[in-house]
Amino acid sequence: MTVDELTRPVSRRTLGAETLLVLGLSLGQSAVYAVVSLAAKLTAAGPLSKQTASLNNSQSARPYLDLTYQLVGIFFALLPVLLAVHLLARDPGDPARTLGVDLRRPGSDLARGAGLAALIGLPGLALFWAAAQLGVNATLVPAALPHLWWAVPVLILAAVQNAVLEEVIVVGYLVNRLWQLRWRLGAVVAASALLRGSYHLYQGFGAFLGNAVMGVVFSLFFLRTRRVAPLIVAHTLLDLVAFVGYALLPKSWFGWL
Repeated sequence: MTVDELTRPVSRRTLGAETLLVLGLSLGQSAVYAVVSLAAKLTAAGPLSKQTASLNNSQSARPYLDLTYQLVGIFFALLPVLLAVHLLARDPGDPARTLGVDLRRPGSDLARGAGLAALIGLPGLALFWAAAQLGVNATLVPAALPHLWWAVPVLILAAVQNAVLEEVIVVGYLVNRLWQLRWRLGAVVAASALLRGSYHLYQGFGAFLGNAVMGVVFSLFFLRTRRVAPLIVAHTLLDLVAFVGYALLPKSWFGWL
């Protein structure tokens, strides 16, 4: 094989296949399972609002085995992120800069992430309440771990893992690849937003809509700033409030979920 063949740009067909494979190993797979889960809920006895969607579930009645399962699950959930970064490294430039996850602007990333969390979180709560009143969401249990010393640290790790996985794959990686595949701006934003909404369908239609709107905001933010780091900060804060808040505060406060 010649040097020219080794350095030849990757074809659009190869990029398209690569993108489908990365999604199939990560959040595209989650979207398929979410659709199946929603279909199961809709065809079960009783309305959707009377059924439960539970996150961060216990994996074993044996506490330290449960902790092991939790940590192993978090580790393997992040492997698609490493795969995406590895594949982006074939492109010119540093993949960390391509994704905007370097440490050049930590203060700005934190501030903008906190602002995005407030922008998304407050209207999101209102939308979630409305969906619950309309009966188009399942009852949500954000944290179902036992009350053990490691529960809150694991929930914090889970929040970070969710944020890194979703924002790197659904925004940083996917938007870059679709742009390289010469998709139009509206199609790129729609694809990222619909994917984000689809893997939340197990919670119901309100969760799909709310997360799709969040996907539009986040993908437009990335296209404008080329930085995923603030999105990771925002997503982590949102999940921390949901997971840790549910675990520590009285359950009576969350009847509206």
